[in-house]
Amino acid sequence: MRKITITLISLLFMFGCTSKRELATVESVDLKKYIGTWYEIARLPNKFEKNLKCVTATYSLKENGGIKVVNKGYNSKKEKWEEANGNAKVPNSSKPGEIKVSFFRPFYGDYFIIELDKNYKQVLVGSPSREYLWILSRTKTIDDTIYNQYLKTSKDRGFEISGLEKTPQDCEN
Repeated sequence: MRKITITLISLLFMFGCTSKRELATVESVDLKKYIGTWYEIARLPNKFEKNLKCVTATYSLKENGGIKVVNKGYNSKKEKWEEANGNAKVPNSSKPGEIKVSFFRPFYGDYFIIELDKNYKQVLVGSPSREYLWILSRTKTIDDTIYNQYLKTSKDRGFEISGLEKTPQDCEN
């Protein structure tokens, strides 16, 4: 029991004491327009999406005002679909672009909406740590002009984009 307590305290200290760099986000988000399915166009590599292609993120509003998150992707190495279910919230209504997402409660990660087009068709999402970055679209492809604009914005905001990977969207499903 003592070992578990020490481990939990260590985790809380580790997550609670990390310095958070500033990351500008959009000034407004209409969650009713944001919900639905987004296709992952590109991402900075991360361990929880290793070997995944055809990645989608689907958001829906819950009755309690929270947001349900379903991330889905095809693991090309295991040759099977994988799915992760989570929750999201906007902890500060004066900063609607700063969203918190959890797949392992009670721990939440940053999901900051850096850019969002006015028609809610493409979005650039990242974390203040600059470790996570995604380009998402309502369709499986994105216009090169918008993609390059998001790359420039990412670089200007301090992201290391040389490792950015395009996500194949070649699955039938």
